[in-house]
Amino acid sequence: MKAALLVESLTGNTWKAAEMIGSNLQQEGWTITGLSKVKHPDHASIQAADIVLVGTWTHGLFVVGQAPWAAATISNLPAMRGKQAAVFLTYALDAGKSLDKLISAVGATGAEVVGGLLVKRNHLEAHTEAFAERLVGAVGAV
Repeated sequence: MKAALLVESLTGNTWKAAEMIGSNLQQEGWTITGLSKVKHPDHASIQAADIVLVGTWTHGLFVVGQAPWAAATISNLPAMRGKQAAVFLTYALDAGKSLDKLISAVGATGAEVVGGLLVKRNHLEAHTEAFAERLVGAVGAV
């Protein structure tokens, strides 16, 4: 499988999570076609990929109003009809319904969203390993 990663990160946690996910997938025999920012997507890496992984962070108040950062930008990504996608969302305390909102934003591109996972910032290693493992199981190994 070939995967492209599109990421928005404020403090570096989401970017680090993306790098860890990419590394975990490469250990499973996957190819990473590119890692780029959502606001400046690498169109060639998206086109070359079988699946596009979109990651961002949760913003809003700690108890209410949580949402994925850049959801509007994400829903305006290039059309990805015929592509599979998966999402991940980093958070500190509580992500609320942010993951569902991110899934909807990515689905608005025409991609088939096959799953998503919340990644707590103080559990990056364990959660990114779980994400990669579930993703390989969901779409099949190479």
